Amino acid sequence: MEATQRSQPQHNIALLPPPTFLGHLIPFIELGKKLTLQHNSTVTLIIPDDGSSMKSQKSLLQGLPTTIDTVFLPPVSTDDLPDNELGTPAAALVVDLFAIDAIDIAKQFGIPAYLFHVIATYELSLCVILPKLYESCASESRDMAAPITLPGSIALSPEDFPDLMNETNSDAHKSVMDWYNKFREADGVIVNSFLELELEAFKDLERRRPGLPPVYPVGPLIRTDTEAESDRGSECVKWLNDQPPKSLLFVSFGSGGTLSVEQFNELALGLDMSGQRFLWVVRSPQDKAADAYLNSQSIVEDPLDFLPERFLERTKGRGLVVASWAPQIQVLSHGSTGGFVTHCGWNSILESTVFGVPLIAWPLCFEQRMNAVFLTEGLKTAIRVKENENGVVGREQISELVKRLMEGEEGNQIRRRLSDVMIAAGKALSREGSSTKALAHVVQQWINSK
Repeated sequence: MEATQRSQPQHNIALLPPPTFLGHLIPFIELGKKLTLQHNSTVTLIIPDDGSSMKSQKSLLQGLPTTIDTVFLPPVSTDDLPDNELGTPAAALVVDLFAIDAIDIAKQFGIPAYLFHVIATYELSLCVILPKLYESCASESRDMAAPITLPGSIALSPEDFPDLMNETNSDAHKSVMDWYNKFREADGVIVNSFLELELEAFKDLERRRPGLPPVYPVGPLIRTDTEAESDRGSECVKWLNDQPPKSLLFVSFGSGGTLSVEQFNELALGLDMSGQRFLWVVRSPQDKAADAYLNSQSIVEDPLDFLPERFLERTKGRGLVVASWAPQIQVLSHGSTGGFVTHCGWNSILESTVFGVPLIAWPLCFEQRMNAVFLTEGLKTAIRVKENENGVVGREQISELVKRLMEGEEGNQIRRRLSDVMIAAGKALSREGSSTKALAHVVQQWINSK
């Protein structure tokens, strides 16, 4: 239903993202906007408050439509609930994969429970495959060593599994099994992807039904409220405006990805050696790549202090280094941006797809290694870095990969492939597109269940 045809919203949808992870909160917010603007809904965004609410999280929640209410948990008291929702029962509960146990609550109240899988559909396929693999390995008293084949003939080695799935201890296996069993109890799964991007994965999940909930691709859902970033990002945009078309490499490792001191130094020297233009978002080095995702408020050092001596002087005019943050949507959509060094977070992958920016895949943690395999072996829209025996990507390799992406024929081939994917992304979100129809179907099911 179009927003122009709406009058009084007819149903309320409860969305439950996890705390802390900005990469999960963003698609939940964008899904909420879709539901309110296109499907005659109000939305209650329930955010578990673990006491670590970040400034960046709060900025995301500013300026939401009046049809989206935000409730922080705890406390349990209903005193802080929005007045206009006290008498409006939820028509459905949509939960994040890290809040999947809340499916039980929806079942208790007799409302549909849907999982919003905000990362790649291929990870869902892996989750479906793994239980039998675990059983096989346990019965034969062996660890997984050989690659497994994902839909689309993509070979995935165990070392590229998401972190938890790559653990060999029984507790980790039990966590995956518990998640899988709870996932099967969902009435449906909404995925932040689109049919044309992961067609083989969607086909595979459909073939495995019954026994699995239906899966609905509704993406790509990327951040749309870029006006809030305009003031903070004015320096970046002004600098981008002065660069030639497709000449610049954007380097960013997401909302919290960090490098070791040695790797930070090698990246700086590699960018210097490449001779290419770049915009680099730097964060203070840490030994563990996931530290900044989980402890972002603890980083107090000025990241520019870690740059090699005279680096800024040597790269003046062709490089811009900014501390901690840049307006990523504005950078990727800018005409001067011709490449992107990414940690392979799913939001960044979707954004590069929407704007047709070729990638250097540099996964750090979580499910990012699996995403890198999908980009390089499936979509073939990225070149992947390779770590040496010490787990470091050397300056020479960095310089070489940057040149290959920005100047070489390999980069041109990736751009041509991305052009087709970019067109498919636009069509998926069009009025008659596959993602638009899928979300409309889901909403209609929620309405019919009342």
